[in-house]
Amino acid sequence: MAGQAAGQAVAAPLAQRRGVRWRRWLGLSVPGAIALALLVAGVGADWLAPHDPEYINLGGRLEPPIFAGGTWDYFLGTDDVGRDIFSRLLYGARISLIVVGIVVPGAALLGTLVGLIAGWAGGLTGHLLMRLVDVQLAMPAILFAVLLASLVGPSLRNVIIILLIWTWPSYARLVRADVLSLKERDFVTASRATGAGPVWIMRRHLFPNVVNTVVIIMTLEVALVILAEAALSFLTVGAPPGTPSWGVMISEGRDFMNVAWWPIWLPGLALLIISLTGNLMGDWLRDALDPRLRNVR
Repeated sequence: MAGQAAGQAVAAPLAQRRGVRWRRWLGLSVPGAIALALLVAGVGADWLAPHDPEYINLGGRLEPPIFAGGTWDYFLGTDDVGRDIFSRLLYGARISLIVVGIVVPGAALLGTLVGLIAGWAGGLTGHLLMRLVDVQLAMPAILFAVLLASLVGPSLRNVIIILLIWTWPSYARLVRADVLSLKERDFVTASRATGAGPVWIMRRHLFPNVVNTVVIIMTLEVALVILAEAALSFLTVGAPPGTPSWGVMISEGRDFMNVAWWPIWLPGLALLIISLTGNLMGDWLRDALDPRLRNVR
């Protein structure tokens, strides 16, 4: 009886840990499926889109979606010049992926490098680098976007430049905070005592210990970057008018919202879903990568 009770006592925590892992992976399934759908839509837009996203058909303007009395030919309806909304949503996902694929890794690389140097060097160098971060955080991104668009015209390149400038400081601040704590640890002190240089220590000891933080921020930044790109395009300082961007679609459909809700609500719903997905995946990664939270039920 004593052996059976001991076996049950051991099995109970094991079952609890398995339950925690199962719930954690189940929590990834929905946002992971949505993120995969976004990737497939953006990459396969040429094959999945039933119509040319820029083809104008004035005879079929503002056709409702199929669930509002429309036809299967344009099952998500058309906009004010007869362009297929479903096709434009697919190509809009591609634009979002392009912006995310450039901005998020670029900002992570720049911000991590600045944070590592500022945290390790300290003194005047660290102070100057962090003042640069403060300047970047204080910069009004929208006004800068308007200025850049007035000088060179709206373009996707402007969006990428603005978002790179706007997003890298968040990485730098958090990485610097981690480095300030890590450089006082025993393993770093031992490396310095053996004659290891700053670059070697940052590459072998500091960066591997901050990479979890960087990955979590990157996941959370995906939704922020997509929303920011849509906001800049909505203000006509991002992607040029006519481009199948979700922000441009909302901007072009706002003049007809009293007679047709779908040109605004459908891209807006896509933005909402992607934003929630990015936040959920960021929370999941935080729980999965932080050892202090792995066994929390």
